[in-house]
Amino acid sequence: MADAKALCAAIEAGAYDKALNNLYGTADGMLARQRRRYCDALAEFERYYGGGRQVRLYSAPGRTEIGGNHTDHNHGIVMAAGVNLDVIAVVSQNKDGFVRVKSYGFDKQDVVDLCVLAPQTEEQGHSAALIRGVAAGIRERGGHVGGFDAYTTSDVLRGSGLSSSAAFEVVIGQAFNMEFNDGRFTPVELAQISQKAENLFFGKPSGLMDQTACAVGSAITIDFADPDQPQVSKVAFDLAAQGHALCITDTKGSHADLTPDYAAIRTEMEAVAGFFGKKVLREVDEAEFFENIAAIREKLGDRAVVRSIHFFADSRRAGQLCEAVKQNRFADFLSLIREGGHSSFEYNQNAYSISHPQQQGVPVGLAVSQKVLGSEGAWRLQGGGFAGTIQAFVPLHLLDGYRTAMEKVFGEGSCYVLSVRNYGAVEVTPELS
Repeated sequence: MADAKALCAAIEAGAYDKALNNLYGTADGMLARQRRRYCDALAEFERYYGGGRQVRLYSAPGRTEIGGNHTDHNHGIVMAAGVNLDVIAVVSQNKDGFVRVKSYGFDKQDVVDLCVLAPQTEEQGHSAALIRGVAAGIRERGGHVGGFDAYTTSDVLRGSGLSSSAAFEVVIGQAFNMEFNDGRFTPVELAQISQKAENLFFGKPSGLMDQTACAVGSAITIDFADPDQPQVSKVAFDLAAQGHALCITDTKGSHADLTPDYAAIRTEMEAVAGFFGKKVLREVDEAEFFENIAAIREKLGDRAVVRSIHFFADSRRAGQLCEAVKQNRFADFLSLIREGGHSSFEYNQNAYSISHPQQQGVPVGLAVSQKVLGSEGAWRLQGGGFAGTIQAFVPLHLLDGYRTAMEKVFGEGSCYVLSVRNYGAVEVTPELS
């Protein structure tokens, strides 16, 4: 361990270059930007908490959904990946039993008394609830918690569809894990702890995909047949070697008032499961479902039927996507991405809200993507849908034109060019390999 000034000097001297290349790639200017970013975070830590303290560095990536759109809540299969945007945390233990976190861009410092590890009503919807919830989850699983002071900064932009909240939860969990538990908790356990913090303490009923992808990193499939013990399969994924880049475009739609739209998908899928006496669609035999479509239509309506058709196909497709990556069948991967995009739009029907038919930024983004890419690459909506972000796998020779076209429609800076990060939540050290 070293203090903030010594760590910054080591970073500026190149001691961390291998680790930074592993986490963020080798694009022009990356090393200079990340060196500066880490040194700025270390300087801010000293500004808020004083100099001379022994500190460690932690990082957790954002994530992008690749396949399995709206399948996790009915115990299906998803494919997701960590990306090279992350939350970093400068952490130093204290002796008073409080966790203090100052985050870049937020005026208020979060202060959490670790003697109180029950949900606090006044904290719901705030990051202090996530910190308290993660600490409670660590202790509930037999781990140790202790006080620390931290400064965090994130380039996982809020509202970008890349799960900034999950990355924050997971980096806090990794700090507890390494500072007080010798790394005993697995990435999946950290994800489960983080999800529970978000559900019970923060007040958001998220699934487990976001936290798992942030904690594990790489491209992964997650099989939620048993949500208490999700099965995670991990595969390294080098898009640059395939001549493609991952682009996420923010179509600038508002997520306000969309909660009923999101909830209806789960409700309708579970209503179909209930038709067969089951709780979730994963428990329903697909062939039996198709045999009974006429009766389901009569009882539950057509939208529930087509959304269930999407569930079965997109769960299966998530596994096929991962196998295509493992077997280096990239053309098949792109074809499956396009199929999943059509399924989300046509069957799951979460490209726009029928309550706001004039607001169709996601379909506009998909249409422009198709126009620019033609028969190359692939494009789809991602995440909850109805508004927000779309995803595209863009051939490198079309990248500049694609980004220009998207930003002409949605504004400068709306299209993010990313890569898959093959590391989840980690302590950042020169030995990171």
